[in-house]
Amino acid sequence: MHTLALRVFTEQLGRRVAGGVEDFGHAAMLLGESLFWLLLGRWWHQPVRLRAIVDEMMQVGVLAIPVVSILAFANGAMMAMQGIYTLRQFGAESQVVASVATAVTREFGVLIAGIIVAARSGSAIAARIGTMQMSQEIDALRVMGISPVRYLVAPMLVALTLMMPLLTVLSDSLAMVGAGLISMIELKISFGTFLQQVWLALTPGDIWQGLAKSLVFGVLIALIAASNGFNASLGAEGLGRATTRSVVLCISAIVVADMIFTFFLIL
Repeated sequence: MHTLALRVFTEQLGRRVAGGVEDFGHAAMLLGESLFWLLLGRWWHQPVRLRAIVDEMMQVGVLAIPVVSILAFANGAMMAMQGIYTLRQFGAESQVVASVATAVTREFGVLIAGIIVAARSGSAIAARIGTMQMSQEIDALRVMGISPVRYLVAPMLVALTLMMPLLTVLSDSLAMVGAGLISMIELKISFGTFLQQVWLALTPGDIWQGLAKSLVFGVLIALIAASNGFNASLGAEGLGRATTRSVVLCISAIVVADMIFTFFLIL
């Protein structure tokens, strides 16, 4: 009995590892083929259209501004409240501005933007491509001589790479506004004084660290969502499974990538 259970466990583990390697390989293939069409597509008379990139930027970036703004503002205010409450016990509440500014620009601003885009756009991308896959629209594109990766993935990859840093800057700014308002109420300082302390606390490296992460997050979201969309099957149930899997994997990849970034940049 124990031998049978061990065998079943080993087989399931092996299948999951093999599936993970296959997913990684597919995502790497999508990245390579997207870069090929972006760099050399014009020579093959199949350039990546600027209009397609702009449309994707609108969908994944501009339309995400309201929810990013609201959650970033709330996150900044929450961090300020928690920081003031904690540091007040040690008589060091004046240090909350520096700590919040550093944490927001390095970690939480880009995380808020990445998770929102992963949940909002990652699911939509996987659902759109998955629907096209199951309705054989992807096969129709190939029959017409149009690369599905050039047509679907490359514009989205460029759009996410361009919009994620902009959403990160927006997230950082709104988080600072939220923290500033709480600091004005609790610390009895003006908003100008708050901004001055933020300016003194931050270094260019803090800001560039968050922006560098945002570029990686954008690429991860595009590749994971597209890969799950292309692998969708088995009708409506399979599409729902692919969409859910896309969101879970996108958010997991963002958190793991952030941890790796932080480990190497802090040491």
